[in-house]
Amino acid sequence: MNAHATTPIALPERPRILVISLRRIGDLLLTTPLIRSLRGAWPKATIDVLALPGAAEIVDGNPDIDRIVRMQGGQSLKLALQLFKRYDLAVSTQTGDRPTLFAILAGRRHAGLVSDDGKPSSRIKRAMLHRKSPMTPQIHQVEQLMRLCDALGIARVPEMVCPAASEPQEVLPGDHYAVVHAAPMFRYKQWTAEGWRALAAGLRQRGLDVVAISGPGAEELRYLDAVWQGTVPLYQLSWSQNTALLKRARVYVGPDTSVSHLAAATGCPTVTLFGPMDPRVWGPWPAGGMTEPWAASGAIQNRGNVWIVQNPLPCLPCTFEGCERHIDSASVCLEELAAEQVLAAVDQALAKTPPRAAVA
Repeated sequence: MNAHATTPIALPERPRILVISLRRIGDLLLTTPLIRSLRGAWPKATIDVLALPGAAEIVDGNPDIDRIVRMQGGQSLKLALQLFKRYDLAVSTQTGDRPTLFAILAGRRHAGLVSDDGKPSSRIKRAMLHRKSPMTPQIHQVEQLMRLCDALGIARVPEMVCPAASEPQEVLPGDHYAVVHAAPMFRYKQWTAEGWRALAAGLRQRGLDVVAISGPGAEELRYLDAVWQGTVPLYQLSWSQNTALLKRARVYVGPDTSVSHLAAATGCPTVTLFGPMDPRVWGPWPAGGMTEPWAASGAIQNRGNVWIVQNPLPCLPCTFEGCERHIDSASVCLEELAAEQVLAAVDQALAKTPPRAAVA
């Protein structure tokens, strides 16, 4: 526990706890260390998670979670009434008005992250929450939530938890394969199609079969078809199937996405391409935890089973949505990233991590 931890918040022996995460898939996965910490502090608790429908599947089968409550569009008021004071503790993992309000309404006691921006709404939230932790710039999101554990007075368990693994029967790679996920949600996180194809060729030269994976979206599938042009098999898998596939892979390569966070959490040697976003905050969290924070910028960084590759231009990390500052903008730092640099990180990962069969 952090030296600045406070007295543990008083709850019944079998409390009902709600954790609120109303952001994207990767954000929800990054809350699992907080949920594991809550489970460790109150083993007999009933722990529910309030999440958006498109993100909830990333915590399916999580042994620390009893129920997932899905926030349907346009039903906020109805859901707030249903959840009103049903929980002994409600915890918001965001500073926003909606998640904080849900924590205050749903919990007899409540906690959350708060902003120090000086706005009246932030001051009100700070005053209303029973326990709070201020958002700190340029620290990792997992560390941010571990500080919320400190505010609750409970021990930190900074361990990512994957969805329950389910073997993908349609994918039958050999013992030596690489998993590649080339499609980020937004254009400003995209590498080049030529870069991905050069990477695949380099992986084959290293004796690895290449398995490309995709989400369910039609636009993503069209993008990946254009990237791969039939040069590698492309599989559309569930989160639980991806978990099983990644656990046995020799290496994973992908951009700054939720899949990269999942790959890191499985223990797979994970190579992640970072553009304008700040790895100090959003770098994948290694399976064994992280004792040294990510640096803001560097050609190749390594922490545990994760390697981050950047084209370290002087402007990194700008944290803008591409060079034109909108989600459909390209990022020069990624456009000019060489495949040879990515393959150098792959070589480091392969050299450091023996084949899974040898690990067991």
